[in-house]
Amino acid sequence: MLDKEPMKAYRWEDSRTRAHCYLLPSIERIFDKLRVLKDAVILDAGCGGGHIAQELYNKNYKNIWGFDASESGIEIAKNILKGVENRFEVHNAYHIELPSSFPKKGYDIVLSVEVIEHMYSPKKYLENIGFWLKKGGILIITTPYHGYIKNLFTCLSNKFDKHFNPLWEGGHIKFFSKNTLYRTFEEAGIKPLEFCGSGRLPFLWKSMIIVGKND
Repeated sequence: MLDKEPMKAYRWEDSRTRAHCYLLPSIERIFDKLRVLKDAVILDAGCGGGHIAQELYNKNYKNIWGFDASESGIEIAKNILKGVENRFEVHNAYHIELPSSFPKKGYDIVLSVEVIEHMYSPKKYLENIGFWLKKGGILIITTPYHGYIKNLFTCLSNKFDKHFNPLWEGGHIKFFSKNTLYRTFEEAGIKPLEFCGSGRLPFLWKSMIIVGKND
């Protein structure tokens, strides 16, 4: 059923969001730590307006493709990635068959930047990512962080309604802790390797990043 239903499209006005200011440096550190080769084949699975893909492409990671459910996001991505705009297409992440201009599978790296919290079926999304990755390929996923201290702080500072806003069209519908995201990885057949926070102070992180390996 899910693969026949359109995803709720997030409206993009610009390629860059506030989250990119702290997430991009964290992703680049992970690339350096993993010694990701410049010729690595990379898929940005939920690329939005293409900012992360553009930054990586400009750092000579030339074999990069990206999709998003948002037509406005892909329009922006195509505009900022002139010359390789055919590598960025509107696509439903629940559909395992990627656009015809993309490699079908065998990616070295799949990025998922602030996407999974928008998914009705995170497990289906991660299962598709496992299919797209090569054996031993790496998933780098980011999502807003939730933990006891941050949740308590959110309530005590009277920011619950803002943080868990049900009126945000195309907004967050899943709220993960480290434990629940690890469990979702494992259920989808992806082995969690590393966890780190990004943005703000420890345990009040804005986002968390988990690196996983396709076994």
